[in-house]
Amino acid sequence: MRVLVVDDEREIRQVIRLLLENAGYEVSEARDGRMAVTVVSEDRSVDLVIMDIMMPYMSGIEATAEIRRFSTVPVLFLTARSFDSDKIDAYTAGGDDYLVKPFSAPELLLKVDALTRRYNSYGAKDADNADAVRLSGGVVINPTKREVMKNGTLIELRDKEYEVLIYLVKNRGRVVSADELYEAVWGEMPLPSSSNNITVHILNLRRKLEDNSSAPKVIRTVWGRGYQID
Repeated sequence: MRVLVVDDEREIRQVIRLLLENAGYEVSEARDGRMAVTVVSEDRSVDLVIMDIMMPYMSGIEATAEIRRFSTVPVLFLTARSFDSDKIDAYTAGGDDYLVKPFSAPELLLKVDALTRRYNSYGAKDADNADAVRLSGGVVINPTKREVMKNGTLIELRDKEYEVLIYLVKNRGRVVSADELYEAVWGEMPLPSSSNNITVHILNLRRKLEDNSSAPKVIRTVWGRGYQID
């Protein structure tokens, strides 16, 4: 597994490199967001990007948004910025997870392992999951290939977006609360701020899948209860 570590502080890159290499990962480095975009565009073997936010030339938020133009590689934000607004910006730009500095080595390695495993397991589903799932609005999901199409056009979804969608599909016809979604997809107990992450991911899914995101038909909001796919 190859991990790209993006941080303008050389010492932090070296600490993360040592942790990851001791855990068996291959590591490459970038000192700013602009360099990160170049590396990901040229090296499709990258399985995960660990991204700082505040960097010269191009911030981590800007770099992630640019990477999302051509890649669904998972992005783990590792940053000293801990405000909810920073987290919302990070997830909106295309981030998949968020860890605040100072961090514990076990927590970082757990997140890295979870994100790389999910990213590389797409397409490795059991044969009985191979049948396409058809939703309203011309949306078709092929779980085996981890493909989502709308009216015949391939739609690129981030890891967490795809997992939120699949969880709602697996519970089709049932209202799923934001807390349940967060616990199922993120694998963590929901916090008061967790609903913000769910809101952002639902908005991104609607922007990509709905004919009119202001009047959603694929993913419905059941006010005061949660979300539902019929």
